[in-house]
Amino acid sequence: MSDSFPFRLQIALRKAGHKVQVINGGLSGDTTAGGLTRLDWLLDDKPDLVIVELGANDALRALDPKKVQENLDKIVRRIKAQGAHVLLTGMRAPPNMGGEYATKFRAIYPELARIHSLPLYEFFLEGVAANYSLNLPDGIHPNPKGVAVIVEGILPLVKKALKELQK
Repeated sequence: MSDSFPFRLQIALRKAGHKVQVINGGLSGDTTAGGLTRLDWLLDDKPDLVIVELGANDALRALDPKKVQENLDKIVRRIKAQGAHVLLTGMRAPPNMGGEYATKFRAIYPELARIHSLPLYEFFLEGVAANYSLNLPDGIHPNPKGVAVIVEGILPLVKKALKELQK
């Protein structure tokens, strides 16, 4: 998938001089619970850095933010237990879920970053969410231009995380 985020991120990192292989561990429609159940096969590849980008589908299904945080916490702990570093990306609940839900959901990511001392990219879809010119017709998933915006936004943090691995 030449337009996917992992593929485009790998290209950008290699252009910046990083000899990396970005493995796409994501699954369309996945929730944090699904990511947790599939985590072991990803960790079998012995990654050095894992970008955890989960939660959007949990929010779309109005799943309990406490359960979402619990799942993400387990994911982070298992990754760190394998010796890999974690870069956490935040997600936001759609506005139609209500202010209270959105506030609770949005708080998950900074709290986990604080607890685990993780670098946090606050909102994975920054600059892309609700911008129809950067999304597929479903209005949710980024199109190639949207993916480029995401890669450009997160790239400095990923490069910094890779630099930290070299220390």
